[in-house]
Amino acid sequence: MAVFRAPENPILTPKDVVPSYDGFEVIGVFNAAAVRCRDEVLLLMRVAERPMQTDPNAVVAAFWDPAQSRIVTETFARSDPDNDFSDPRLIVRRNRTYLTSISHLRLARSADGIHFTVDNRPALAPADPCESFGIEDPRITQIGPTYTISYVAVSPLGVTTAMASTRDFVAFERHGVIFGPENKDVVLFPGPIDGRHYALHRPHSPLCHRNDMWIAESPDLLCWGRHRHLMGTREGFWDETRIGAGAPPVRTDAGWLEIYHAADRHNRYCLGAVLLDARTPWKVLARSAEPLFEPQAEYERTGFFGGVVFTCGLLCEHQTLKIYYGAADTTIAYAELPLDDVLTILSS
Repeated sequence: MAVFRAPENPILTPKDVVPSYDGFEVIGVFNAAAVRCRDEVLLLMRVAERPMQTDPNAVVAAFWDPAQSRIVTETFARSDPDNDFSDPRLIVRRNRTYLTSISHLRLARSADGIHFTVDNRPALAPADPCESFGIEDPRITQIGPTYTISYVAVSPLGVTTAMASTRDFVAFERHGVIFGPENKDVVLFPGPIDGRHYALHRPHSPLCHRNDMWIAESPDLLCWGRHRHLMGTREGFWDETRIGAGAPPVRTDAGWLEIYHAADRHNRYCLGAVLLDARTPWKVLARSAEPLFEPQAEYERTGFFGGVVFTCGLLCEHQTLKIYYGAADTTIAYAELPLDDVLTILSS
């Protein structure tokens, strides 16, 4: 499929964001939720930052300490055999894993959807024991007058999904964890279906090595049950090792369209699509055999974690999917896909 990439890409980079703390540096701005609010496009971005690394023989990590209610740092020697730095995102020790950066959520605003002004301070930052390693990958769903935000919370307790809400993107109410570990990629449907709310989620099974998409329902957005397996990975395909929901589903005449991400055995992340039944969204109607969008541009192929396109937010306007996506876990870029073309591929 022909993908339109904005000539301005990447539209937001680490240099566009002021660090939250003195002595820190922003190393990534990516995986943003997107929403149109009044006359503006708002992005709620994941901002990854870390202490300045001044010693080449050590890595300094930061995390939120619940006992002190503040960010603290810890230094890990590269010469220590107990420290595994093979994944640039992690410091793996025998009894505990740390992140090499800590993330928060920051707002950016734009009149044209391409040129953004970034707030100087976080909109939401780690503030709970379940968030001590950071909060990541938000999704925004408007349900009535309220914008409901699901986001990933990371800590030594595991990877969970929490929820917050706002009506004005000034004041935020936090609702705590809604999906326990290990679970992420939670997106909420925009409004109830026959009186029930629905969410896509991605639990991880270390026993069976499954990273599949599930669907759950709720009467109130807080208590989730009636979990159903929605779809799994496909051996030999572009989505063979893990899959997860991207932005909240879009209602079309053909059903609910979900743009989802997936990785292959080489950890290459692409975007594809699945069509769900409008009244019974746990029924898969069609699924793309090939990725709709794959990392090809230089800023998608190289970065903190290269070979990645990953979306948490899109706008569907004028029969166009306007996709805001993280590129190589480093920057935010913008692309467009014609809605009719995507639905045609799914119907073929």
